[in-house]
This record gives sequence, structure tokens and C-alpha cells, in this order.
Amino acid sequence: MPNVREIAVEIVGREGGFVNDPDDPGGATNHGVTIGTLRRLGIDVNRDTRIDVADVRALTRAQAVEIYLEHYFKRPGIAALPEVIQASVFDMYVNAGGNAVKILQRLLTDMGFPCDPDGEIGPQTIRAAQLAHEAAPTHLADAYGIARRNYYYALADRRPASRKFARSKSGGKGGWIKRAEEFISPRYHLTDAQHAARVAAWG
Repeated sequence: MPNVREIAVEIVGREGGFVNDPDDPGGATNHGVTIGTLRRLGIDVNRDTRIDVADVRALTRAQAVEIYLEHYFKRPGIAALPEVIQASVFDMYVNAGGNAVKILQRLLTDMGFPCDPDGEIGPQTIRAAQLAHEAAPTHLADAYGIARRNYYYALADRRPASRKFARSKSGGKGGWIKRAEEFISPRYHLTDAQHAARVAAWG
């Protein structure tokens, strides 16, 4: 398994460069870091005493990697989870914040290891994840990846403006779905026909 820094570098590469898409609720984004994140963390990239779109544009890949390592891996406590799911939870945390943990907590509860879906990695969640991994060591990562994929589809069901992130212009899998499936064994990937059936109701 790649080390945490390698995973962070891969996330930055996957996120892409500067985007300011009006349909993205996160607003202006660069290397996956949103303007809201910079403001929340108080990071004034260009040191002009205000944090705005110019700071998002100025953010470097190296700075983004350090933000991910500190604020999306270390501080949330992802290192305390079973190693097999750390990469996927880390990647999802960058993409969806505490929802990445809530998805895991609901999955663990469904597997028979109850924990509160509070979005925080505490002793209860750590213990439940360890027990789930012991019970199904070869399945936990796939189960989490599938739950993550389902989350993206459900989000797009509720928010039409987000559908372009789950379905490409040609009708195939969008970036969200492809991203989730990078952490799922190929045998559990949806076929193009299955994907088309899942999004057919979107019109």
C-alpha cells in the first residue's frame, strides 16, 4: 500500500487544477482545496491580508498535499482505522468531509458493529471498524467503496446540478463514480449498462 504522502499526492493529481464551477457548492477550488477550506483554516496563500479567489488560484500542489496530510488525515484520526480502508476514507474525506466518516459508521452499523453516525473517528468507531475488519478482512474495503459510490448516486438523485459529476456528457460514469471505483475491486465495478440503468431516471 502506498504511504500516506503518496496517497495525498495521488489525491492532488486526481483533483485537478483551478476550477470555479457555479454548480459546485464548494465554490472556487484548486487541487481539491476550496475557498471555504482556506478561510476555515486561515490560510492566506498570497499574504495580502484577505482570503479570496486569488488565494485559491495561487495555491500550489505542494501546499495542497500538506493541507490534506494535516487536516484531512492526521486531525480526523484516519490513521486509527484499519489500513485497508485508510486510503479510501482519506480520499473521500477530501471530497466530502465528515460525510466520509458517516458513510463508514452507517456501514459498520449495518454489518452488526453499531456506532453513532456523528462523523467523528472516536473510540467507538475505531473499535467497530477493527471488529468489522476481523470479521470480513477481504470485504471491508469493497463494502466501503460501494457505500461511497451509492452516496454519490444518491446525492445526484437529490441535487440535479450535481448529476454532471456522477454522469459524463456522453452518459458514462462521471468523475465521482470513477473515483469511488478506484477503491473497489474490479469485480464489483458497475458495467456501463448498470450505470446507465442507475441514472436513467435523471432523463
